[in-house]
Amino acid sequence: MAYSRLQKLVAYLRPHWQATSLGILSLLVVNAVGVYIPLLIRDSIDELRIAFNFAQIWHFVLLILVLTSVMWFIRMASRLLLFGVGRQVEFDLKQRIFQHLLKLEPSYFSANTTGDLINRATSDVDNIRRLLGFAVLSLANTLFAYALTLPVMLSINWWLSVIVLAPYPLMLMAVQMFSNSLRKQQLEVQEELSTLSELIQEDMSGMSLIKIYAQEENERRAFRQNNRQLLDVNLELAKTRNILFPIIQGVASISFLLLLWVGAGFIARGTLSTGNFVALLIYVERLVFPTALLGFTITVYQRGEVSVDRIESIFTVEPKIQDTPESVSPPTPVKGQLVARNLSYTYPGATTQALKNVSFSIDPGETVAIVGPIGSGKSTLANAFPRLLDISPGQLFLDGYDITKVRLEDLRSAIAYVPQESFLFSTTIKNNICYARPEVGQPTVEHFAQQAQIMEEILNFPQQYETIVGERGITLSGGQRQRTSLARALLVDAPVLILDDALSSVDNQTATQILKNLSPGVKRKTVIFISHQLSAAATADRIFVMEAGVIVQMGTHTELLQQPGLYQSLWGKHQLEELLH
Repeated sequence: MAYSRLQKLVAYLRPHWQATSLGILSLLVVNAVGVYIPLLIRDSIDELRIAFNFAQIWHFVLLILVLTSVMWFIRMASRLLLFGVGRQVEFDLKQRIFQHLLKLEPSYFSANTTGDLINRATSDVDNIRRLLGFAVLSLANTLFAYALTLPVMLSINWWLSVIVLAPYPLMLMAVQMFSNSLRKQQLEVQEELSTLSELIQEDMSGMSLIKIYAQEENERRAFRQNNRQLLDVNLELAKTRNILFPIIQGVASISFLLLLWVGAGFIARGTLSTGNFVALLIYVERLVFPTALLGFTITVYQRGEVSVDRIESIFTVEPKIQDTPESVSPPTPVKGQLVARNLSYTYPGATTQALKNVSFSIDPGETVAIVGPIGSGKSTLANAFPRLLDISPGQLFLDGYDITKVRLEDLRSAIAYVPQESFLFSTTIKNNICYARPEVGQPTVEHFAQQAQIMEEILNFPQQYETIVGERGITLSGGQRQRTSLARALLVDAPVLILDDALSSVDNQTATQILKNLSPGVKRKTVIFISHQLSAAATADRIFVMEAGVIVQMGTHTELLQQPGLYQSLWGKHQLEELLH
């Protein structure tokens, strides 16, 4: 698993290998110069002990100043390069996540909360950015610091160097001891952060409901509880880190003290020059920071590992509904003939079929109403036409083509679909109506707004078509949202129009008038009108009556009234409701 994560991290870096390589090469140069400077100081001390000369002092000072300035510039360049790579990877991952989510079917978003997905696309991506920026820089710097410094230290005095570095394995042991706890606690932090994000997202979307039922205090308590849990796991993580880092720093300090203690004896015996002793002091101090930083780097890596797993869990989900090499484009123009042959469908995890051997044929240009009690399978059938559901091949056909063999883009461009929940974007009414065809002009938008019986109400708004509808269309009434969505679907001008209870918030009279307005202009369209409003459904060419996933009756309004059955019962209830109103 750890190797797999490392492979993923390398894959993230691969598109930016040139900048990464240049940044790492810069660190190599910085560390090479950093190793040379203590040797220069050693030589200056030893030479000045023999013959003190101000000219020599200035020579060494200026040379060291130039070298340290070069180090500073190159180090800055390496940081800009490697941190820039981290930002590029962040950009790439966000693009990949968004593009991948667009490929997934709606059922994925029903099983995964919006708050959690947002957290993965922001917080987890940010963790990986930190890992591939700061951590790569730190690890490369530590590797070069040890690889270049150790040989020079051993060449100066191998015995003293071994004594000084003897405590360093304790650092690795300490890191190993705490690594599992760090990974587990970081996972808990990310999960609690996702839970809190979900709560915030839900409360913001349902603020009206919270106020209607006066549940502000309950939501406040729920937020406090989740926020407290996040604080607790963050404190546990901070506690572990604050124990680990002082241990690492303490071990580094022990090495420094050993050098002072043992090194003084070597100088007293004349086996170590003052210059070499000073050089070793600088080298030991030079290794303290990379070693102490190793603990923090390990923490960043643990956090990054958790985030890699959480992000890759999105990428590993393959869309069930997608084009195949065998997918075809039907001849244009699409006529709009729809045929079902023993269409059956069962929702994942369910034991009862939502559709059971449904068969029918709808001619091009025909208007068909589908009615029936709640849960009879009407919406399931509506979702099957544009392949929002993963139906089996050989069951549903458009112009004689199996829809599972038709390219998704061609299939969905042939079907204008208005679902039960009329979703609007937080932009102007005009932009919502022309969403699928943003290039159309104002007259076209107004024409379809009039067809959807929403034009008069739009003109009453202060800013008319430039009115901002708010998040999910919250500033509009339910009926206004539905008619705006209908205008958006009509503007697409697709051969097939599906209205899935899309006028439920509109009164019977308005719904009937909308269908009458559509009739003259949609003779070339196939219209499927799913509704509980029987007055409007009665105007359709044919009516399908569904019950428990089966079409139990078919016919015109007049024919069905003459047949004993479910439609008669539904119509009788409708007539009674009309009288009571």
